[in-house]
Amino acid sequence: MTDNIHAAEHPESDRVRSGGFTLWFTGLSGAGKTTIAHIVGPELDRRGLVVEYLDGDNVRMHLSKGLGFSKEDRDTHIERVGWVASRLTRQGGAVITAAISPYEETRQQARDWVEPVGTFVEVYVKASVEECARRDVKGLYEKAFKGEIKEFTGVSDPYEEPENPELVVDTELLSAEESAAAVVARLEELGLVPAEVAA
Repeated sequence: MTDNIHAAEHPESDRVRSGGFTLWFTGLSGAGKTTIAHIVGPELDRRGLVVEYLDGDNVRMHLSKGLGFSKEDRDTHIERVGWVASRLTRQGGAVITAAISPYEETRQQARDWVEPVGTFVEVYVKASVEECARRDVKGLYEKAFKGEIKEFTGVSDPYEEPENPELVVDTELLSAEESAAAVVARLEELGLVPAEVAA
């Protein structure tokens, strides 16, 4: 592994299981979660998997409408994402979630729901607050720095880095394409995605 990609050992998660899996992207706003997810998804589809996306913003619009950004509301939102992911995983889907999911306890709850029915693969998309702010075309970080947006993860609200994710990709050092390739390679190592066979 390079210094920019770190795979962790998860004996329970590393078992090849029948059925589906959940690929859980976590990281700060602007770290690159959704971009990487939408590169990985078509590749998994090309290899014959049934791919389902649960993007944090879209789920907020449809499943978590009305929830705010307090810790309680964030936890409720992520719990809903985790529960839906577990149901889709149980049906054999390759579920891709991209949500900030800032709290370790809630991410662990999602893992606990998924692992009885499939495999949970946590990917920490790593980037500094400064770099995420530099990428932010909407100006949300600037408003958060000025105090105009309350409860903004990484500025006025905490982000708890994953303690033992299956993979870490540092998007300050890797392109989105390189990060996506690392994710697919890790899924191959875990036996969740069929490896490419050279012609």
